[in-house]
Amino acid sequence: MSPVPQRALIAITSANPDFGDHKTGLFITEALHPFEVLRKNGFEVDFVSETGKWAPDEMSLGKDWLSAEEKAIYEDKSSEFRSGLDDIKTPSQLKASDYGLFYASAGHAALVDYPTATGIHAIIASIYESGGVVSAVCHGGAIFNNLKLSDGSYLINGKKVTGFTTKGEEDLGVLDIIQKQWSVKTIESGAADAGATYVAPAGPWDSFTVVDGRLVTGVNPQSATKTAEDAVKVFKQL
Repeated sequence: MSPVPQRALIAITSANPDFGDHKTGLFITEALHPFEVLRKNGFEVDFVSETGKWAPDEMSLGKDWLSAEEKAIYEDKSSEFRSGLDDIKTPSQLKASDYGLFYASAGHAALVDYPTATGIHAIIASIYESGGVVSAVCHGGAIFNNLKLSDGSYLINGKKVTGFTTKGEEDLGVLDIIQKQWSVKTIESGAADAGATYVAPAGPWDSFTVVDGRLVTGVNPQSATKTAEDAVKVFKQL
């Protein structure tokens, strides 16, 4: 039996900035896929954003990223996933000790608010220092920027991590928006500044994860399910 609660917390970006020809926010499958994995494995699941607000990444609602079945789940406000999302909490409404697993979902918007989401940072640090599992997918790794443990060290210092590649940002033609318009760090630069070793996938769109102890990270939307599955595996070994 795990020494920490079998309850998971999925973080959602509260940012909703313009991003080229659309608005970015929560990339839906990066929350839906881990939610499904966690529920299948018996976890209770809650959602949190720094402000208690969320909005979808408009691109993530397209048929290239969201299947008809997944869209139906998202649009059904009585579905377990959507009702949970609509009941999203702020950090002050939660007790870190209630959770044994944390998962940072993403969307490019996460680059904007996650690095300064101090309420969520405190919850993550508490979960990790209590022996729980911490995970993030794609741009969710921005949550580790400025996230320090009680001894003042960065949570990811000295650890191996992955996340959305700078090459992927270049391929999408959005690096200037990130670096010049938003003035924020890419996942790779944020990891380096926090003392982590970034591990790149063979390609930006490959399903790829890295497990380093109780820290699990994934590269992109295609990795959301496996990131959650790997996090559950680590949890079951606690």
